[in-house]
Amino acid sequence: MRILFYDTKTYDRDSFCEALPKYKDVDIEFTKTELDARTASLAEGFDAVCAFVSADVGADTLAILSEKGVKSVLMRCAGYNNVDVEKAKELGITVKRVPGYSPEAVAEHAMALALAANRRLYKAYNKVRENDFSLNGLMGVNFYGKTAGVVGTGKIGAAMCRICNGFGMRVIAYDMYENPSIKDFTEYVSLEELLARSDLISLHCPLMDSTYHMINISTIRQMKDGVILVNTSRGALIKTDDLIEGIRLRKFGGVGLDVYEEETENVFEDRSDEILENSITASLLSFPNMIITSHQGFFTKEAMSAIASTTLQNLLDAAEGKVTENDCT
Repeated sequence: MRILFYDTKTYDRDSFCEALPKYKDVDIEFTKTELDARTASLAEGFDAVCAFVSADVGADTLAILSEKGVKSVLMRCAGYNNVDVEKAKELGITVKRVPGYSPEAVAEHAMALALAANRRLYKAYNKVRENDFSLNGLMGVNFYGKTAGVVGTGKIGAAMCRICNGFGMRVIAYDMYENPSIKDFTEYVSLEELLARSDLISLHCPLMDSTYHMINISTIRQMKDGVILVNTSRGALIKTDDLIEGIRLRKFGGVGLDVYEEETENVFEDRSDEILENSITASLLSFPNMIITSHQGFFTKEAMSAIASTTLQNLLDAAEGKVTENDCT
């Protein structure tokens, strides 16, 4: 079975080549090209394509993949909101994902963002590099004894709850489905109550119609003054213009983003020599209480190994017609 691996980075190639010997009937061809309707025709003769969350796997792309004989789309990530699942089902293309590669990796990064935003670590680092050892602008708050609000308590959200509990925080959560593994130390509340009570809010839910722009000026106004907001899930959970308005209203003690609405063209790319006109990213970074990272929450050795193994197993399962929890269709 042959896979065309789109948007290849060095670390992708390394992790998949390391896992490949365990899957002797699988062959992978790597390309740096991103998957979209213009490049889907490259997959002619391949059984499957492997794509990431930044790919365009819409109806046009899927139609071309189907014409070229592709039977499976293997998403090497948890999210698949960039995939037209209904169109894939109509065309008989199986779509599988990696839902739980390393929940702790993302949760630990979420807490790292919260700490960095709270204690201005990025600003402190740059000050000391310039021999400025003053403490102006660096004051944070203790997390111990404060209230952490976790929105979404799947595997990643539950891991974040455990981390916050370890910090000595009171943990409250909002989810349509309660996770029994964390109920000993987590109180489930309504979203409105979570917004009003939390000193730290961390988003860990999928992007759906019901969660699109769930953080907007209305919900921001419900939050405590000085709240710290972290998003490691999907950029469109937060309405960016409203976030900027909230920052200007002095609502946030700090904001940490690993994802944001404008990120698609930026993810994993070096654009340091470009002038980014009308950039939302540049606007956000102009605020002293803001830290942004480039979709790196998942990026640990353990997670990359798990992504490779699960993706390759997904290919075998798809070829055998096995329906598993990793199916998107």
